[in-house]
Amino acid sequence: MSNTERVTSRIEERELTSELMDFIEKCPSIFHTAKAIVEMLASAGFTELRESEAWDIQPGGKYFVKRNMSAIIAFKYPRHDFNSFSIVSPHGDSPAFKIKESPEMRVDAHYTKLNTEVYGGMTLSLWLDRPLSAAGRVLLKTPGGVKAELVDFKRDLFLIPSLAIHMNREANNGAKVNAQVDTLPLFGDETADFMAALAEECGVKKEDILSHELYLYNRERGTFFGEHEEFFASPKLDDLQNAFSAVKALIAAENTENVAMTAVFDNEEIGSMTKQGAASTFLLDTLERIGMLSGKTREERKIAVSKGFIVSADNGHAVHPLYPEKTDSTNRCYVNGGVVIKNSTAYATDAVSSAVFKRICENAGVPYQSYFNRSDVRGGSTLGNIANTHVAMNTVDIGLAQLSMHSPYETGGTADTAYMLRAMREFFSTVITESDNEISIKKAK
Repeated sequence: MSNTERVTSRIEERELTSELMDFIEKCPSIFHTAKAIVEMLASAGFTELRESEAWDIQPGGKYFVKRNMSAIIAFKYPRHDFNSFSIVSPHGDSPAFKIKESPEMRVDAHYTKLNTEVYGGMTLSLWLDRPLSAAGRVLLKTPGGVKAELVDFKRDLFLIPSLAIHMNREANNGAKVNAQVDTLPLFGDETADFMAALAEECGVKKEDILSHELYLYNRERGTFFGEHEEFFASPKLDDLQNAFSAVKALIAAENTENVAMTAVFDNEEIGSMTKQGAASTFLLDTLERIGMLSGKTREERKIAVSKGFIVSADNGHAVHPLYPEKTDSTNRCYVNGGVVIKNSTAYATDAVSSAVFKRICENAGVPYQSYFNRSDVRGGSTLGNIANTHVAMNTVDIGLAQLSMHSPYETGGTADTAYMLRAMREFFSTVITESDNEISIKKAK
């Protein structure tokens, strides 16, 4: 690549990363993430379907369906006699603190802190001394029943103050953090009333609030850093970097043979065992309805599913510059190194799916890296294997290499979102056909 081409490429990568940062800023909670995705899809001409209503899907149509205001499946329907399904599946939730009901806790008649619980696995101490706000959904009383509304305070409302080193001399010696004691956010003085503030934000009376699902979030916006701005830091890279890429790739997808689909699930960070998680029937229900409306018999629907392919997209760990020994000895992934193909007993990747996706990356001109855990360290899990318990397809777990996973402010590579977008677009435009011991990987007609 010439210097001019590299400069042009860096400008494009920076613009795409800035667009990702803008997207993330619209996503302070999983409910806002779903809303932001719907806005992207609606702007691209996708039509909403409802699970509780009859569907009408037509060849060439673009559709999406929501569940629980937090999970979305979007797809392009090419024709009634479609071949199979090409599915990319990230998740939209991130670790955070969830605000409990009756949250106010008074301290010495001078302070009010809020009672919270931990959602997902995270390094608790990293949330200290940061500007925080709250967002999510609120269930309100109406004359006829109940309605849900999104809420985002959009201001620096909380901070979890750390204990000064003078009062905790062991702070630099691995002091343990207790989620019920050490991470409760300071909200105000002794008169502070969170439920009153929430009612004011919603424009209702305090007694009209029936319940809520509200989460603290880091107010810091994403930023570039490094000599050539080759890195960037942002909240929620895991997994909004892949959710953003998957939706953009679907919008750009062209495949006249397969149903191209993006499924963004909720609750991956707590095991996916919900009606809107990967362990639910959401994906299977959607595939079944598409198959039935296409006129396929039950056997033909099962054949179409069996020929499908799922790309489970969730970020992975880069070699850490301070702790390189924490990474596997021979399989090492780096920020800005391209798509990570994740291998582990906790992932769905096998030799077949790995080989297929490597060829797809090669066809897209995208570099790829193979990730394995150190054998003496337990790694994380993702939704590929979980989804496979309901929908059995060849599945590969992929992601992008990042640092500080599950921190409220994570680090990624400025080049990597563009790599992922290109790989996903190539996947969506590909038809994968398996016969005996050979697999054909070709562009859709």
